[in-house]
Amino acid sequence: MANVQVIQRHAHLAAAVKLEFVNGREGKVAKAVLTAISNQHRGSGEDREERAVSIRWTLWGKQAEHAAEYLGKGSHVNLVGRLHNNNYQDAEGGEVYAIEFTVEDIDYLDSRAESEARRSRNAQSRQPATA
Repeated sequence: MANVQVIQRHAHLAAAVKLEFVNGREGKVAKAVLTAISNQHRGSGEDREERAVSIRWTLWGKQAEHAAEYLGKGSHVNLVGRLHNNNYQDAEGGEVYAIEFTVEDIDYLDSRAESEARRSRNAQSRQPATA
């Protein structure tokens, strides 16, 4: 199976990082999924076209735990990883073929102050309103 390197620069997260723990060969392993959106520009002048490209990435281990702790919706990142084919059995026993993106390197582009302010806003928005 061939792997293709994928780079997504100056992306922002479309939602919070989803963290879960799965059984690995050596016990429980952290797995996180994030969706990063990059804006692409084509053409120039009045013919300039902008379109957003959204990619779902998977992170593993400590990298996943750190992403879940420090990143939130709107966080800015650079991602480098690999694209690969995967196939698995679904709940009904049918075979599913998918393309997956796995993060190998992630750069956090927000400052510490921006990151803390975003986490604070996200935490407040998750709290139930009191009457």
